[in-house]
Amino acid sequence: MDKSSAVVKFLKQRYGAEISRRWYRDPFKLLIGCVLSQRTREENTEAACKALFTVASTPKQILGISTPKLRQLIKPAGLAKQKALNIKRICRILLKKYKGAVPADRELLLELPGVGPKTADVTLCYAFGQPCIPVDVHVNRISRRLGLVGEEIKLEQVGGALQKIFSKRDWHLINRGFVLFGREICLPRNPKCGTCPLKTFCGFEKTFK
Repeated sequence: MDKSSAVVKFLKQRYGAEISRRWYRDPFKLLIGCVLSQRTREENTEAACKALFTVASTPKQILGISTPKLRQLIKPAGLAKQKALNIKRICRILLKKYKGAVPADRELLLELPGVGPKTADVTLCYAFGQPCIPVDVHVNRISRRLGLVGEEIKLEQVGGALQKIFSKRDWHLINRGFVLFGREICLPRNPKCGTCPLKTFCGFEKTFK
């Protein structure tokens, strides 16, 4: 079995059930959640999202919150001043240009303040079900360790490179599966190489010993 087939088989067997439960989500909440998730840990993002969405969960409602109050609500995610500014700007644009809706278009998403390729792709993938491979730290790390992309490939090129390797029907699996795999086994530090089912395909495992 070749490397790409082995990766798909493993991810389906290990994480298939959990991945199938995580699909379409509210586009606005997902978009704002992605903005909050930048440069912070998942538990911090979840705390900030819970605090914010308990009070306001639409562009109009968020614009009704004072900026100091918004900063306080999203403080667990860090960088509250900049993130609050971007969130308010996003809400104004969504109301003015899209009647409060999140556009299901990558280029339009990238025009929003604080929205980069990862945030745009996550929104398209998980809110609108569009096939793509969002690249976060886990996807980037694992792709390189497994030799799916070379070290010369830039971060912004990783998603496109993976899309050429894997079938479109597996793109969502690759993204979510690598995230879960990166949290459980292929850790940034002290990865569990000894118990990794993909270690035979991994050059990093040989150098890590």
